[in-house]
This record gives sequence, C-alpha cells and structure tokens, in this order.
Amino acid sequence: MSELKQIHALLFTFGLHKQNSFASKILSVSALSDPGNVDYSFRVLSQLSAPTTFHWNTVIRAYSKSRNPNLSISVFVRISRDGFKPDQFTYLFLTKASASLRKRKLGETVHALVTKHGYESDVFIQTALIHMYTSCGDIHYARKVFDHMPHRNLVSWTAMLDGYAKCRDVKSAREVFERMPERDVVSWSSLIDGYVKFGDYREALALFERMRVVGIKANEVTMVSVLCACAHLGALEQGRLMHNYIVDNRLDLTLELRTSLVDMYAKCGVIVEALGVFRGGSMQNTDVLVWNTMIGGLATHGLVEESLDLFKEMQMIGISPDEITYLCLLSACSHGGLVKEAWYFFECLNKHGMTPKSEHYACMVDVLARAGQVEEAFQFICEMPIKPTAETLGALLSGCINHGKLNLAEIVGKKLIEIEPDHDGRYVSLSNAYASFQRWDDARSTRQTMDKIGVEKSSGLSFV
Repeated sequence: MSELKQIHALLFTFGLHKQNSFASKILSVSALSDPGNVDYSFRVLSQLSAPTTFHWNTVIRAYSKSRNPNLSISVFVRISRDGFKPDQFTYLFLTKASASLRKRKLGETVHALVTKHGYESDVFIQTALIHMYTSCGDIHYARKVFDHMPHRNLVSWTAMLDGYAKCRDVKSAREVFERMPERDVVSWSSLIDGYVKFGDYREALALFERMRVVGIKANEVTMVSVLCACAHLGALEQGRLMHNYIVDNRLDLTLELRTSLVDMYAKCGVIVEALGVFRGGSMQNTDVLVWNTMIGGLATHGLVEESLDLFKEMQMIGISPDEITYLCLLSACSHGGLVKEAWYFFECLNKHGMTPKSEHYACMVDVLARAGQVEEAFQFICEMPIKPTAETLGALLSGCINHGKLNLAEIVGKKLIEIEPDHDGRYVSLSNAYASFQRWDDARSTRQTMDKIGVEKSSGLSFV
C-alpha cells in the first residue's frame, strides 16, 4: 500500500489522477489486495467523475470481506438514492455481507431485491443465498432455495452440504453428500468437519480413509478437522500418521494447521512433540491462538512455570493476550497453587478492557478452593456480577470437601442440586460430601431423594 500511494502521488503530480484507466487500477488494487485499504479505495472512487457499476461493486465487494461488512450495505444504500443501477454482482456481494453479519432480516431484504430485479436464477447468487441462510441458522430456508434451483453446480451442492454440517445435522449432510453428482476435496472436507462438530470423531476419521481410497488428496482444511478428531480421541498414533501425511504430501503448514498439530500432540499427552511443532515455525509468523494452545497445553500437563514463561515470551514478541490466554494462565495457577499470580491475571482482564466470562470466575474459584481459601472463594462467588454456574459451585464444593468445610459444602451442594435437579452427579457429590464427614444418614437421605424423583446414576465407563 505504501508503494501504491507513492504511485498515486506521482499521478497527481503529472495530472493523470483523473484518468479512469489509472484511477480504476488504484481503486482495484487498494480494495482487493492483501493487505489493502478499502477506505483508501473508497476515497479514490469518490474522486471519479463518472464511476461505473464495476467501480462501485469493487468497493462493495471489498467492504463485504472486511471486518465491518456493514459498510458495504451503507455504500449500497447511499448510491441507490443517487440512481445507481446494481447488477447481479452487486447482490452477490451484498448477500455475502449479510452472511458475514449473520443478519437474517437483512439477507431477506437482499433476497427480495434479487427476485425483484430478476436475478433469482443466477446460480452464484443462489449459492450465496444458501450460505447466507445457513450462516443465519435457517437451514430449512436454505434447503428451500437449493430445491428450487433450476441448475446446480458443485459449489451449490457443497454449500448445502456445508450448511447441514455447520448445523450438526450430519444425517442430512450425508444424504446431500451421497446424492452429489461429483465430489471434490471441499465437499469431502465439509462432511468430515460436520462429523467432527457433531462429535462423531471415529466416523470423521473413517471418512478421511474413504476419501484417500478414492484418490482425493486432502488439503490443509481437511487436515485441521482430522487432527481435531485425533485430539478428541487421544489417538496419538493416528495423529502421527496424519502429521506424516502432511509432510509426505507437502501440504502448506498454515498457521491454523500448525495450531491443530500443537493441540493434537498436547491433548494426546506428548508435550515435547507439541513444543517441537510450536518451535518449528517462525515465532514472528504466529497469532494469539497458537500461543494459547501451547500455554494451555503446558498448564494441563502441570508445567506451570513453563506456561508462565511462555506467556512472557509471547508478550515480548508483541502478541497481545485475549480472554482465552488469561483462562489458560488461570488454569496454570490452579494447577500450581499460585493464588497471588491468579489474582493478577484475573485483574488484567478488566485492566485491558476485557469482560471476565463464567469460565474465568470458575477458574478463579478453583484456584482459591484448591489453595484452601474456601471462605474467600465463597465470598468471591457472592460478589460476582453474574450468576454462578454449576462448574463454579462444583469447584467450590470440591475445595470444601478436601479442606474439611462441611457446613459450606452442604450449602453449596444443595445449591448445585437446585441449579441442576436432573443431574445425577450433583446428588452423588453431596452424598459423598456427607459420607466423607461420616454423616451417613444424610448421605443415605440424599441418595433416596435422588431415587424418589427418578434421577438415575450414570454407569461408570473406562477405556483401556
């Protein structure tokens, strides 16, 4: 952009800036290059004496892909009042903006304009409408658009498949997948990701193997989903095979893929290999997500000092922490019994303009409860600006039991049952609390209450 601005300045110097051929190039490059400057392109557009529909579409398209897609709608409304005549590309970009904003009513308005101006049979617009409705959570209307399409291409089939996958309706996604006249890596990846989101990780891996058998080469997006499945299953050997697949097929180790590898190795218990992948790339080409994954992995494995040191390194290279970073740090403090440090990190949230979530409060209660400061934890809960969750109270209950605070354990246990009256674990926890203090009658009474109202204890399971 800095070089483009210098060229633009030369055009002003030589009086060539008003020539449409030059201005159009400046506008397009500043709007659509990566990284570009869509605001700069809009200013260039404002200086054109007779901007065309192509020029306005370029800016609308750029804003639809920006962090503030609302501006594409604003530009459209403004120029429509001046007699601007949109074409099918205008509505395509407006539909994509509506999808990014997840505003169904706005999308419906765009859809109405599409129909009014006779573009409802355009396959690209219809595909964008399918994506828009699924992004807004209306899978049924997306299917209605799909079913009324006179012609469908691979992209429209994949959009419908992806919509069902995002809604975790893997049965319908599978039905669309099996009906597709042809399938590419995108459609395979959409279905695999759908099974991962649904929690059927074994089926996701089975689909990946089927995909390999039919000769479709996976891409980086596929491997992110597959590695996520391996991580949730704790399938280390399969995860290593997937890592080898990435190397053997020379897939680009994108930052997202690198993060997935770190997460898989950390969740499978091999923190050294996770660190190897993390350190294997440039530390300058990172984002907060991969640092959070590594810090959280170290904390989970009890490597508290290492996770805190990594946080310091993250700040030194200029990566700003987010809410997840502080959640990982609070988890590390919980594992290490670091109450003072936990308070510091918790207070950093407000100091840096972030709002603590229920998970942060639960983690802070866990820190205090594990350290034996159960009264302080209880007072902390009473002063919270949000209602305590079952996880928050559960952390306090464990602390009460471990540190012999029966009276408080009884209050917290009863509150847990009040919040989740159908959760068998809440009755069992209170019963166990009574039993640990040899209050056998109360323990038996709690179990009887559980039986009386029909709450069944889940059977225990173990995997070898």
